[in-house]
Amino acid sequence: MDLIAIFLIAVSLALDAFAVSVSSGISVPGFGWRQAVKMGCWFGAFQFLMPLLGWALGSSVSRYIEAVDHWIAFALLALIGGKMVWESLRKGCGGEEEAPGDLSARRLCVLAVATSIDALAVGVSMAFMPVDILSSAGIIGIVAFVLSVVGGLVGRRLGCLFQRRAELVGGLVLIGIGVKILCEHLMG
Repeated sequence: MDLIAIFLIAVSLALDAFAVSVSSGISVPGFGWRQAVKMGCWFGAFQFLMPLLGWALGSSVSRYIEAVDHWIAFALLALIGGKMVWESLRKGCGGEEEAPGDLSARRLCVLAVATSIDALAVGVSMAFMPVDILSSAGIIGIVAFVLSVVGGLVGRRLGCLFQRRAELVGGLVLIGIGVKILCEHLMG
């Protein structure tokens, strides 16, 4: 998998964390650099660790399903992307589960896990692709950190409309990458 595809996956995965950061920037009184970096560290760390865990799980079964691995990668990416698209179209703005009133370690941990579950599934799909998982997970974590910090800092200015569009775009990108993987394998 090339660097551009990994970067696009990283951005797509980080858009959930970005959306949560935007709503936190809107809803947490006095939100500033300190809170943005705190959120970025939590989200970036979980976005880094989850693909590694998913890759380890996927690698343990990859030799048994090698003949259909491209279909699994496509299905996982399409499911994750489809879920993101669906949620961006059906949910309102600033739901309570996404916009914490405070940024306690407990809340940040719950939000970090919730926004990185998709990264776990992507890690599983990466086990079936020729990819350096450590550098891929690093890119995913760094992108999540940066987008979370930026999302929090500009949250008050961007508002709900941008939050929903970011998740929609992220879902469509993941679906597109899944289709690309499937087409490359079937035609190559």
